[in-house]
Amino acid sequence: MDLETSHTVLQDLVIANRILANEGIVDAFGHVSVRHPNNPDLYIMACSRSPGIVTVDDLMEYTLDGVPLDQQDRPMYAERHIHGGIYEVRADIQAVIHSHSHAVIPFGLTGMEIRPVFHMGSTMLGPIPIWDIADNFGDTTLLVLNMEQGRDLAHGMRNGRIALMRGHGCVVGASTIKEAVMMAVYLEDNAKLQMQAMQMGEPKYMTPGEIELCSGRIGGELAINRAWEYWTIRAGCQNL
Repeated sequence: MDLETSHTVLQDLVIANRILANEGIVDAFGHVSVRHPNNPDLYIMACSRSPGIVTVDDLMEYTLDGVPLDQQDRPMYAERHIHGGIYEVRADIQAVIHSHSHAVIPFGLTGMEIRPVFHMGSTMLGPIPIWDIADNFGDTTLLVLNMEQGRDLAHGMRNGRIALMRGHGCVVGASTIKEAVMMAVYLEDNAKLQMQAMQMGEPKYMTPGEIELCSGRIGGELAINRAWEYWTIRAGCQNL
């Protein structure tokens, strides 16, 4: 990477880790990556470290098979194959988030579909499939530990941008790291609001037309940059 590109990409990846931790989407576990801007057969992700404390020095380049180019004895995320599998199968995806988003997990357990119930939730589009590792791999730890499982998860996204992982969490894929963060944050918010509404009665979900109109506006660069700036300051990363 040239120096300017390197600085921007690496800085945004660190900020994304910090934002997701500060907004409660990840905790000690979870990870975020970005496809290498100059080589689509590589991606960049931190070594095995909690997202809220990731620094530029923790970032590593990986092949799609999860092999680090310069490990320097640093530990690696066991589930890095989530990212490699998605980047291999989905050429349109440039950033990936894996989280154990708590409000989202019950939907993957019950088969109840997450649907947009408020305008910011439109960024998830839909419908969102549920990927169950047991369907093709039987009893496991529920972790994605090899490329075969990573590819299977990528196909389980069904050409969408999000998939729930039964008993585990979810994955979010997007065209930019900022867009992926916005989707992950509002997926969690929408799940909370949908559950609250379901306790009161039958929610009036957004229509397909409303989803298309709202996602086009909220998913635009102006809105994404506004949210990114706010979350960056909240996470104390404005001076990185």
